[in-house]
Amino acid sequence: MNQLPPEPEKPLNSDCCGGGACCPCVWDVYFEKLAEWREAKRVLETQAAEPEDGAAQKPS
Repeated sequence: MNQLPPEPEKPLNSDCCGGGACCPCVWDVYFEKLAEWREAKRVLETQAAEPEDGAAQKPS
């Protein structure tokens, strides 16, 4: 099983200039990385919940 990387670090309020002209804004980058991290976490949790090959099969 793959390991989940650390959750992205939330920027400090002082990391953002607040001007709205930065492209991308530190918050845009953070929320994009957070969405990717959450998806990776969901995939790993789904894989962990699935039985390994043959484990769920009953002998005939």
